[in-house]
Amino acid sequence: MPIRKTVALLGSNPPEVTAILDDLRRIVQVLREASRDAERHLGVTGAQLFVLKALLETPRLSLNELAERTHTHQSTVSVVAKRLVDRGLVTRSVSPHDGRRIELSLTVRGRRLLARSPLAAQDQLIAGVDALGPAERRGLAVALRRLAEAMRVGDEAPVMFFEEELRGAPHPRQEPTLVPKKRNP
Repeated sequence: MPIRKTVALLGSNPPEVTAILDDLRRIVQVLREASRDAERHLGVTGAQLFVLKALLETPRLSLNELAERTHTHQSTVSVVAKRLVDRGLVTRSVSPHDGRRIELSLTVRGRRLLARSPLAAQDQLIAGVDALGPAERRGLAVALRRLAEAMRVGDEAPVMFFEEELRGAPHPRQEPTLVPKKRNP
């Protein structure tokens, strides 16, 4: 966006713009504070806590099922899940019922961490969206998509809230990293 147009937009201040920005700030602030609290008290990010809670509610999820439960793209949740596997909070194993299916489950260590954890802020956000009527949810989805387009935000799979991208971590568009490597016979 050209600088002149940006400056002109900053001069206009309809009351609904201020109200929208204030509500967005409140939501982001709650999510940020919850993520910081989780990191400070539990040693995991808010996004990791959210994924752990999803696995507590429904053990033995595939990566696609976990993405569905967390309302995220499969490639995004795979990055978070890999970090949890690397930290020994989640295991990945081949399904006893289908050798092609990889399942994620909490470890004892992951369960102990959750026993002392607060509600994940994303749960509050999802509950708030769920409390809206169907027409309101559709309207919100359309309005947010238009806002993202107006801001020229790409269509890439977004990272989970406040899940910092670590150096060397795969980009969310890359293939998932939770598929076991083939062993030589």
